[in-house]
Amino acid sequence: YMLIDTSGTYTKELKQAQKVINFVLATLNPGDTFAVASVDTGSFSEKDIKAKVTFDDRPSMTNRQKREFRDKIDKYVKTVKGSSYTDITGGMLQAIEYLNEAGAGYNTILIFSDLKEELRKGYVRDIPLQLNDYSVVALNVTKLRSDNIDPREYLDRLADWEKKVQSGGGQWRVVNDLARLEGIFAAN
Repeated sequence: YMLIDTSGTYTKELKQAQKVINFVLATLNPGDTFAVASVDTGSFSEKDIKAKVTFDDRPSMTNRQKREFRDKIDKYVKTVKGSSYTDITGGMLQAIEYLNEAGAGYNTILIFSDLKEELRKGYVRDIPLQLNDYSVVALNVTKLRSDNIDPREYLDRLADWEKKVQSGGGQWRVVNDLARLEGIFAAN
């Protein structure tokens, strides 16, 4: 399950997200499940899932499904509008629900984001995540302008998410060099 941050200027990074999605599609096999969802103002919603599939057992059908999935994502990226808020926790909750329902053997959540969660007033996301048997990989965690002034902000964001994931029983990794994507699924 891949979460894509669509807030503010992070929409400029969506071409990189497409590359990650294409890489993931190439590594998946018949029977695997994959979904891509946006992280926006309120992300604990089915409507944020932009493409989802469980691949057919027949390789020829799987290849067709992969092309259709890629086409959906390409169309989405061309039309996406930036959101004002970033509900990463809501997206994580939706990802957990989706993968639990899918009955996936290996549960991996990819987060393509700067990891700065900004919630609309009234949204409550102080919720422990149930991530036993989950691997969470933060990708392309860009540094914000304020991080250049005080790098502790960047390091604190990473540490806070690591703590949140690990306290829920999950494994945490950060991959900022997208040339190292092949290592993401090596543990599975």
